[in-house]
Amino acid sequence: MKAFRRFLLLTLTMVPLSSCTAPVHEKAELPALVWPASPEPPRIVYVRSFSKPDDLGISKTFFQRLRDLVFGAEESHMVRPIAVTESGGALYVADPGARGVHRFDKVKGDYDLIQGLKETPLPSPVGLARGADGEIYLTDSKLAQVLVIRRGEKVATPLELEGELLQPTGLAFDTSSKQLYVVDTKANRIQVYNAQGGLVRSIGKRGTGPGEFNYPTLLWLTPQGRLYITDSLNFRVQILDREGRFVATFGHVGDGTGDAARQKGVATDHHGHVYVVDSLFHAVQVFDENGRYLLTVGAQGQGRGEFWLPVGISIDDYDNIYIADTYNQRVQVLRYLGDES
Repeated sequence: MKAFRRFLLLTLTMVPLSSCTAPVHEKAELPALVWPASPEPPRIVYVRSFSKPDDLGISKTFFQRLRDLVFGAEESHMVRPIAVTESGGALYVADPGARGVHRFDKVKGDYDLIQGLKETPLPSPVGLARGADGEIYLTDSKLAQVLVIRRGEKVATPLELEGELLQPTGLAFDTSSKQLYVVDTKANRIQVYNAQGGLVRSIGKRGTGPGEFNYPTLLWLTPQGRLYITDSLNFRVQILDREGRFVATFGHVGDGTGDAARQKGVATDHHGHVYVVDSLFHAVQVFDENGRYLLTVGAQGQGRGEFWLPVGISIDDYDNIYIADTYNQRVQVLRYLGDES
């Protein structure tokens, strides 16, 4: 014990010295990456990518650094990010590889890996949605559960929901009605719950017709009440109203511009553009609100603006676009900056 105390005292005296002598490296300024390429006017710009707290300027606390010196450094980074969302300046990333949800709080400068009750690992967190009061809802497809991360908490608590979920994946929260929409992929339907966990309605069944699904995955609800669902094995995006009534559909299987191969995440910006992540194209396709193809962002690769089997997408209140670049083990951030056309 005395030897450990002497080592601890020596460590405390070394920390300031090591931090003062660390070299400073200047980063070369890279040219802006925009879509579409010149001479067309740019509509979307690459902002950054991140995989670990340091990438967002979130440093370890003094006691975390001290623990690393004594017991060995623990590096927190993404392993297989699937979904991403933002709430109150914090970024949440669902990561089955890390068996939890990364929370990068840029406001507080904190990082946490959130798991279940009593630090139980989450085997397959795949969907995220922000609630009305700063809470984050998430699905775990293997546990067949919907959980909630309440504001200020570092744990995901299971919700008690009426009925059975077979394979919950995507979800969205309607702030106007306080209802939670959950995609049940294996059941080919969307379940809608009220604030008490009661089942309000079921939307859809297996099929190829309007309002029918063939293994739907993720979804997005606009403030105006439009529900966009990636109907993956029907190779289309379906548009419903918040009551579940069919509005329109767009997309078909193919390998050409605007076609679908393996659609995953979907989201909209404040100008009505619809962003659809296609994992097998390693890209994000942009459509207008009625499904007319506008633009492709990205290609297969590991560089800036390149993707490798991406899955989830989310867009915040400032039109920052977050994409879970799954097998590149990172989230890429873009921003819409063009006009409304």
